[in-house]
Amino acid sequence: MSVFFTAFDAVLPLFLIILAGLLFSRTKMASQQWVEVLNRFALWIGFPALVITLLSRVDLSGGHYNRMILVNSVYFILCTLLAFPYSKLFRFSRLRRQTLFLILAYGNVTYLGIPVLQNVLGKEALPAGALLSAVYVFWLLTLGLLLVETGGKGAFQPRNLLLKLLTNPLFLSVIAGLFLSVTGLQLPQVLSRSFSMLSQSVTPVVLFSLGIFMGFQKIGHLREWGHIFLFSLVIMLILPGIFYLVTAKYGCLEGLNLQASILEAAMPVGLTPYALSQQYRLDTPFTARVVLLSTTLSFLLLPLWIVILGA
Repeated sequence: MSVFFTAFDAVLPLFLIILAGLLFSRTKMASQQWVEVLNRFALWIGFPALVITLLSRVDLSGGHYNRMILVNSVYFILCTLLAFPYSKLFRFSRLRRQTLFLILAYGNVTYLGIPVLQNVLGKEALPAGALLSAVYVFWLLTLGLLLVETGGKGAFQPRNLLLKLLTNPLFLSVIAGLFLSVTGLQLPQVLSRSFSMLSQSVTPVVLFSLGIFMGFQKIGHLREWGHIFLFSLVIMLILPGIFYLVTAKYGCLEGLNLQASILEAAMPVGLTPYALSQQYRLDTPFTARVVLLSTTLSFLLLPLWIVILGA
């Protein structure tokens, strides 16, 4: 039990920031407009600065992370494709199935995941966290959006999808960071320090924004939360559990790379899929409730995973 409380203490500061945002919303000290403004800062400034800063420091020349990238890519693809049998099993509508393409595999791997890795595994886990974020962002904005686009009522337009991809700051920051890492180029010192300052600001800003977002969500009827609770357990406990058992048994990953991969896989759903569900006019209420409940459950599930992994 003492090990669990130690793990709980490692993630507690992060959830206290979320709680602060929730209290600000409940006491009307913050409005819903704060969420949009703070998330725009994170999307266009903070997150790109964080990803470029971390990825530019990763040494990819030795192939140390190749297996981790491959294994996590396979995991993401398989989880995303589970939307087809999952939707058929529960007789979901086309709109709900499209929504699952965005939230079955993509957790809050950057805004919450990277701080958790740093608090639990130390700064040496940051390169792995940056690469895992890059993997998740890449597949969400390619495979995830491709399935959403082709699964809709309208005709699929590859040009529009490509345009959205090439104008997305998340994707562009991943490409820029990987370019710097592969080529070994260094940012000018003054620019590097500026990026570092911005990257340090994004975590508390987004966690605070997440708390505000949670505070403004309508609770609704209790019976509506049954399937959302089950779904949250699937994406945070069952799927990562299968991932852990397979990778550990067959030696696909080990050490820090294994711990970082499982923790990122167990993250709650973040605001990026919620924003995309709004943009594509999908089942936004369902997404919002999954974000709310999965984030709340992560307060207990993440320490549980930390204990299981011996982190």
